[in-house]
Amino acid sequence: MADEKPDWDQRYTAGETPWDSGQPSNQLLRVLDAQRIAPCRMLELGCGSGTNAIALARRGFQVTAVDVSKVAIERAQQKAQAAGVNIEFHVADIAALPPLGPPFDFVFDRGVYHHMRRASLAVFLDVLARTTRSGGLYLTLAGNANEARPQEEGPPQVHEEEMCRELSPLFELVELREFRFDGVVIEGHPVEPLAWSALWRRRA
Repeated sequence: MADEKPDWDQRYTAGETPWDSGQPSNQLLRVLDAQRIAPCRMLELGCGSGTNAIALARRGFQVTAVDVSKVAIERAQQKAQAAGVNIEFHVADIAALPPLGPPFDFVFDRGVYHHMRRASLAVFLDVLARTTRSGGLYLTLAGNANEARPQEEGPPQVHEEEMCRELSPLFELVELREFRFDGVVIEGHPVEPLAWSALWRRRA
């Protein structure tokens, strides 16, 4: 029997969001600085309550952000207004995105690829093909199958060779690093699941 589709609104309402630390991803900020990614027009897939989108907007990025959860987007809009930044938010299933304009210079996801590759890899690759411009950058932060702890204690996991096989038709790899997700709390206990930080450049 296939796994039931998560009720993301219910999870945000109940506070069952271990990935939502309320702090921008240290790994995202590291990549922006290390790779000298200049402010540009960018898309965040699975933006949740908007923490990373707001951090990007504060750095001068023109941010479009999408999440399937209406509750998450409402919170993100409130936080963006309080922060005084302008972000284009959309409530949408990633598999059925609304028109977002031309392809983006930079696309980011924290934990979307590692879910979507199991649900429908072909659909997710089509989304990436439509939303990334030739020469544009894509950063995904994904669960790492080299993790020693049981998988149920962290995010879905992917092996390096699986990720390269799945994403290489569209992208060339710029940087691949192991790190640990920060700010994750599961059943009241802080955990630091092993993860991949994978930066890719869209092929011509």
